[in-house]
Amino acid sequence: MTAVSNVAIAGGGVAALATAIQLAKAGVTVDVFEQKPELSAIGSGITLQGNALRVFDALGVWPSIRDAGYVFEGLTLRAPGPDAPIIAELPEVKSGGPDYPAAMGMYRPDLNRILLERAEELGVRVHFGAPVTGLEAIGGDTVEVWVGGESVGPYDLVVGADGVHSAVRELIGIETTPQSTGMGIWRAFVSRPDEVEHTELYYGGPAYIAGYTPTGDDSMYVYIVEAAQDRAGVSPEDGARIMIEQSRAYSGPWQSIRDDLARGDARVNYTWFTSHVVPEAWNRGRVVVIGDAAHSCPPTIAQGGAQALEDAYVLTELLVAADTVDEALWSAFAARRLPRAQAVVDASVQLGQWQLEGNRDADAPGLIFGIAQRMAQPA
Repeated sequence: MTAVSNVAIAGGGVAALATAIQLAKAGVTVDVFEQKPELSAIGSGITLQGNALRVFDALGVWPSIRDAGYVFEGLTLRAPGPDAPIIAELPEVKSGGPDYPAAMGMYRPDLNRILLERAEELGVRVHFGAPVTGLEAIGGDTVEVWVGGESVGPYDLVVGADGVHSAVRELIGIETTPQSTGMGIWRAFVSRPDEVEHTELYYGGPAYIAGYTPTGDDSMYVYIVEAAQDRAGVSPEDGARIMIEQSRAYSGPWQSIRDDLARGDARVNYTWFTSHVVPEAWNRGRVVVIGDAAHSCPPTIAQGGAQALEDAYVLTELLVAADTVDEALWSAFAARRLPRAQAVVDASVQLGQWQLEGNRDADAPGLIFGIAQRMAQPA
């Protein structure tokens, strides 16, 4: 017996589909409403730590995820310059436990596709071009949902997993919103040189942080972090030229990266770093926000995806084990998720802040390693 029998989920990303999969496995009827007209076929890469891989196994998609990405161990921190001296080689932390690699990289659209296929295989009904536009509690135990201005019926629970600019968060009156941290990031998807076998980050130089992560035998994604700027009018071609210029101080694989950027082979995009954590309960009655709707952070520790997955896993675990949706369930959810998400956001923002301040004495390796050790404890 589960606490819910039919659930509406807003959003079509990692948190939304993971929630849908786990509920459908338990026999719950699930409708996913994604405002985009189709599954996105564009994007860059994503780094997934071991605690994310542990959740994928629970979802039943770990073999497909593993085959589609590039698993690796370790993290190297470097300084800029011709020799790119190593600042630190961080010790391996298998945050998912001994059965999983420490981390992996993969092409983000491949991740979304695998999760979508698994959800549909389990009977989840996924609706594209379907923005959630209204919510109304009915009698304390159901919620009427409007999509595109029209009612789609009552549900026992609504999950807002609709990203940093969550419509559900706004509809239920949560005023916490993402704030810029003062940094922006260029991302590109390029070919992988043979010498790139794990994530490497370069601190300092023309950019605050520059780095790359392998995502497959022939692919990787690269990123350059700068002061946040209005880059809305910059074309992908101009973005590639900016990345080339900002990477001149970095050697090694960066020459291969610059060659790809110069040929126009890379897919370039730009976003700002934001951060927020909803500081109190993430639910209002039978509507709850999770993932980027509840918390966001710079990708400086690469835990954003893992935290969204953990939200989905813990929420569904509680819903499947309970007989009713009550305050005890929400208290248990908050106790397991809020402190952990807050720790990740705080550490991710701190790493960026040290770069903004030019703090050369900051212990970035220690902070990264400490969070990894904490994430090794199951959520």
